[in-house]
Amino acid sequence: MGRNGKTYFSTRRRKNPGGASLLIKEGVLENPKPDAILGLHVHPGLATGKVSFRAGKVMASADELYFTIKGKGWPCGGSAVNYRSDPYRITFGDRFATGNQPQKNPLNPSVLSITAFNAGTTTNVIPGEVKLMGTFRAMDEDWRFEAHELIRTISHNLVTAMGAELDLNIDVGYPNVFNNEPLTVEAKQKAIRFLGNDQVEETEIRMGAEDFGYYTQKIPGCFYRLGVMSDPGNIRNVHTPTFDINENAIETGMGMMAWLAVSVEI
Repeated sequence: MGRNGKTYFSTRRRKNPGGASLLIKEGVLENPKPDAILGLHVHPGLATGKVSFRAGKVMASADELYFTIKGKGWPCGGSAVNYRSDPYRITFGDRFATGNQPQKNPLNPSVLSITAFNAGTTTNVIPGEVKLMGTFRAMDEDWRFEAHELIRTISHNLVTAMGAELDLNIDVGYPNVFNNEPLTVEAKQKAIRFLGNDQVEETEIRMGAEDFGYYTQKIPGCFYRLGVMSDPGNIRNVHTPTFDINENAIETGMGMMAWLAVSVEI
């Protein structure tokens, strides 16, 4: 939710809308309307038996970016540089990625990452088209949408300056995750009572994203982390082929969620 109180949702269908937005659309927050929502996420970097909390902004929004740069290809390969508009020259590789970074207040970080660069099929033909994909992450919803316009302007200027055309699709995805402060403070205190002070830590701000953010736009929410570290000397992170957990964390996670559900007062 932005500072003006506006709730941001994409105006068109997203490829990956996330389960939360679909559940909200189907009425999961109505009849009865919940007072608040709690959610947890495993954290391999946090010791098993611990949990962590953070009030306010805790995770970023996530938007998908699709760039198509169209120039004039040429079948003579690199030998005819004076007769074509080379999409590779237009993007400048790193220049396009790093030069496309919108800047704002460092206390509200954001980052644009180009994660795919695709063009050409053979060695002796300059391609007429280059496709890039990436993601834009932001901690502030107002700045997020300001940055979209800056990305469009910067991209257009970089490409047209080299005599080519740009097609840019910004697919609006998850909003940021904003933990309600009173709810999170109380949940943290209840966690200390349940596990002990040494077992409860402060969650760091992360540029990862979660569809849980849709819920926190609608009702008070608290998204906390559950330590599942399996090997302190070899952190096996989520979303990797080596992901692993200490299964003793299951008892802590189930007990904590049940305890918060019955003890937290809204």
